[in-house]
Amino acid sequence: MKISDLFDVKGYGAVITGGASGIGLGYAEALAAAGARVTLLDVDGDRLEAETARLGREGFDVQGRLVDVTNHGALDAAVAEATERYGRLDAVFANAGIDPGPGFVGAWAGSERPRLVEGALENYTDERWNRVVEINLNGIFATVRAAARHMKPRKSGRIVITTSLASTRVEPAIGAAYMAAKAGAAQFMRTVALELAAFNITVNAVAPGYIVTNIGGGHSQDPVEQEAVARMIPMHRVGFPSDLYGLALFLVSRASDYITGQEIVVDGGWGLGAAD
Repeated sequence: MKISDLFDVKGYGAVITGGASGIGLGYAEALAAAGARVTLLDVDGDRLEAETARLGREGFDVQGRLVDVTNHGALDAAVAEATERYGRLDAVFANAGIDPGPGFVGAWAGSERPRLVEGALENYTDERWNRVVEINLNGIFATVRAAARHMKPRKSGRIVITTSLASTRVEPAIGAAYMAAKAGAAQFMRTVALELAAFNITVNAVAPGYIVTNIGGGHSQDPVEQEAVARMIPMHRVGFPSDLYGLALFLVSRASDYITGQEIVVDGGWGLGAAD
């Protein structure tokens, strides 16, 4: 094999949950531009229609399906439909997630981070906790299970889970359920990586730091917040979905054939601490 062929994903069949915006859309853009055939699954019908149309106009093979990852039957059916359409299922990104709402402090950065009553443990409702876990952890489980059902018979496949820097680093500005769900997703990734390795299926995770998306009402798109957070990041800038393009291609291509069970952090060095 030529070294230049290591990242070749032309003709791959790929499915991405939460694919109509943010990080999921970034994955889709990278794979589609490299020649993969991509199905986006999302609950936002308007964004799904707009983004599949945009990518189609750019000449990419992209389909969209309206799917809620909490509806495991509908999710199974969508993955099966994509597999049948492509005649194969090479890559699945278990990416869909939601913002957990505020944590116990009211600012992402700065010398003053006032405590919030709403995010305090004693006021955390069952409904709020359960919804975050249902989507950010149980949705990951259901997506990976659906992928395995189609990949195991072929003894081939790549599964990529979106975790977060929050799986290991506590961020008090976001609700506690988020850290719990992302840490659970990371350990689940390692467990299924061990199980599926014998079938030539790799399972890895991308753990983003602060990435500008529309999650949580788009608070990360606020330039003031970006500037404040950037001061805490060693690279002195926040991240964008495009910062994940290369890693997405790497993890689904032959270049990562011998890598499984790994959580790769993409955070500009934020998890290392402040440098200056």
